[in-house]
Amino acid sequence: MTRLDKLDAEALYAELLKGVRGLLKPEGVLVGIWSGGAWLAERLQKDLGLAGAPGVLSSALHRDDFSQRGLSAGANHTKLPFEIQGKHIVLVDDVLYTGRTIRAAVNELYDFGRPASVALAVLVDRGGRELPICAACAPATIELPAGQRLSLARDDAGKFSFEIR
Repeated sequence: MTRLDKLDAEALYAELLKGVRGLLKPEGVLVGIWSGGAWLAERLQKDLGLAGAPGVLSSALHRDDFSQRGLSAGANHTKLPFEIQGKHIVLVDDVLYTGRTIRAAVNELYDFGRPASVALAVLVDRGGRELPICAACAPATIELPAGQRLSLARDDAGKFSFEIR
């Protein structure tokens, strides 16, 4: 279990890169969940030397709390520059908490086809699962009170850090 004051997003990214390298199958593709997961997938794509751009998914239209949250700013961010059908996909997100965002993102993904496999890679697993979802790669595991929110931030140079609210 990593202490909150020891969370170094750049160091965790280096571990995520190693983990994703091991998860990515030949002809596999990266898909990031808007927004933190998309930032990670974009940098992973480059650092792994993969051609093209990674996919980006918005989970907004498939959320089970859509009636309370409404349409968020990220609702129109799904961009999949490749076919999903039969692909081995590594789905990337910044923080895994309840599992509801991942469930919604997988539903969105299946709207575009049926992948051969989907593996989940996250920067931080903060526990608190409400759904049976588990990451294949999570460089850090932390505990936060339910009222706190951990999210990934990115500066103009592309360097990652965490924000806690």
